[in-house]
Amino acid sequence: MASKRSIKITAVGDGMVGKTCLLITYTTKKFPTEYVPTVFDNYSDNILVDGQELNMTLWDTAGQEDYERLRPLSYPNTDCFLLCFSITEKSSFENIASKWQPEIKHLCPTVPIILVGTKSDLRAPDNHKIVSTRDCKKMKERIHAVKYVECSAMKKEGLDDVFIEAIRAVLKKPQNKTFCCIL
Repeated sequence: MASKRSIKITAVGDGMVGKTCLLITYTTKKFPTEYVPTVFDNYSDNILVDGQELNMTLWDTAGQEDYERLRPLSYPNTDCFLLCFSITEKSSFENIASKWQPEIKHLCPTVPIILVGTKSDLRAPDNHKIVSTRDCKKMKERIHAVKYVECSAMKKEGLDDVFIEAIRAVLKKPQNKTFCCIL
């Protein structure tokens, strides 16, 4: 029996946007009730996408500035980045283009990105503080992300889509082209 291909997916974005909740809820099917700032953590799960069974290694990173020098140590061998922001926090959305995408493209220029809007359960038509779906789609184009996906870890909505799209982005990419350089 052939071994499953292993794929590393790394979640990046501002602190408190829901990266850890996304990963924990997806892997355990339980929403964490307490906030614990992440320094460095990883999870593993098997997934079947388009008839292929794969092993995903999910890496969680710290968004806080205190860990700016430590965070890139989790980037080598990443096959796909989940670039996360909270749809309720415009500054986390703005930091996608000003901070996170430049950091990823500088260190890992050929690794695909999935843009992930978290906390979608808080989207309401009359709430003007929420980042609009239109702006999210524009950001996807601006940063050259493969896909834009919204999810709610609390309601367990859209979680599968995030990881299926990440796997598809990896499977579409030639295997020997992943390049990530940390100096």
